Amino acid sequence: MWIYLLPLLAYLGVLLAVGVWRSGRVRTGDDFLVAGRTLPASVLVFTLLSTWIGSGSLFAGAGLGYRNGFSALWQSAGAWAGIALVYFIAPRVRRLAQYTVPDILEQRYGAAARILGTITIVLAYTTIAAYQFRGGGRLLNLVAGVDPVAGALITAAFCVAFTAAAGMLSIAYLDIGNGSMMLVGVTLAVVFLIGQAGGTGPAFAALRPEQLTVFGPISPLDAFALFLPTMFLLLGEANMYQKFFSAKNERAAKLAVVGWIAGTILLETLIDSVGIFGSVAIPGLTTAQSETIVISVALQVLPTLLGVLLLCGAAAIVVSTANSFLLTPATNLIRDVYQRFLNPQATDRQVLVYTRLLVVVLGILGFVAGNFFPTILAMALWAYTMYGAGITPALLAALVWPRATRAGGVTSIAVGMATTLVWEIVALRRGVDGDAVYLLGLQTVYPALFLSIAALVIVSLMTPAERRPAHG
Repeated sequence: MWIYLLPLLAYLGVLLAVGVWRSGRVRTGDDFLVAGRTLPASVLVFTLLSTWIGSGSLFAGAGLGYRNGFSALWQSAGAWAGIALVYFIAPRVRRLAQYTVPDILEQRYGAAARILGTITIVLAYTTIAAYQFRGGGRLLNLVAGVDPVAGALITAAFCVAFTAAAGMLSIAYLDIGNGSMMLVGVTLAVVFLIGQAGGTGPAFAALRPEQLTVFGPISPLDAFALFLPTMFLLLGEANMYQKFFSAKNERAAKLAVVGWIAGTILLETLIDSVGIFGSVAIPGLTTAQSETIVISVALQVLPTLLGVLLLCGAAAIVVSTANSFLLTPATNLIRDVYQRFLNPQATDRQVLVYTRLLVVVLGILGFVAGNFFPTILAMALWAYTMYGAGITPALLAALVWPRATRAGGVTSIAVGMATTLVWEIVALRRGVDGDAVYLLGLQTVYPALFLSIAALVIVSLMTPAERRPAHG
């Protein structure tokens, strides 16, 4: 396997070297946290794409494609719908010129909302970083025979070192290379799989009938349980907002969204297609094995050069997403706890040093958290629901609904977060049902999202209106 491992290590080595080199340009806390608010639309497109496409797509999405066919795109479609809606709020977000989502929450709902929002982000994003580590561990296991846990530890160490050195200013520009590598590797893999099957017609004919239907083997209720957490995570996604805050102006933020939705539709469809057509090339995999179908195709089906490109693309997917999902919660803790409550006069040096230390701490917690979920898909759905139900309704109301009150926003965040935790804990004690967690016949997203929105609306309407217009 050295023929695959050496180019992979070389690619990661180049990323680390360039990240360390560019870290020399990080002079201030603004450089580290929001790239000095200088990013043009062309850079924003790639860093948004590289951040969103992670192990959830590479392993969980492709695995769903392997098992269910094109109905796996229900999960991806939630992101597409979310990005389309984001197009209309991106300029308004950039106009606020804040650092974090809890900044916006406190502006509208007070300090309690900032604290609850920070807790929710840390819980959800540390989990998302954790399954990037777990994905990296699987990658190293398949390529080099490394124990998956040891591989996850190696991945975590690399991503922590990279993120702590680089910051937003470096990560955003390096994501141009990461995004390009993803697109090249996955596109060539799909083209080869279709060509190997004899062309488009024979390739589709070789699939099982249910793989070509809208819902496949899942019910509409299950399809929307994939769609909704992804959409609501995307609508309130803290990484996205932090990168909009990093844009050089409102126009750059809005233009970036156009390229982001096109790139996301293309890349997620291609990744799922590797799983779908890979089910013909490598049949008979179990649920756990199917989550590694992209790596298996690279090692067992593709010619060596294409396999290397796909593996480098897979590494780019893992690393770029882990970087952002480590940096954002570290930024939240520095900005929303340390600077806001403990040391409002913190210097740039203190911000830089403590943010880097928090990246290390969160990396350790993420590595530990990765051992508590049965599959990467289960981790993704939990994190998406925690964030989508806990943060997004209150955040969107802060931007577009003037009637939302402080009490309504705080209650919505607390209810969404608490419902997700309680529902998942109770359901997990009764055993996990396949890819999703069920209780009373419902996946967690339905009660969590319903109760969060209901709390926001009902409490806001029951409390006195505040003379505070929606932002923008």
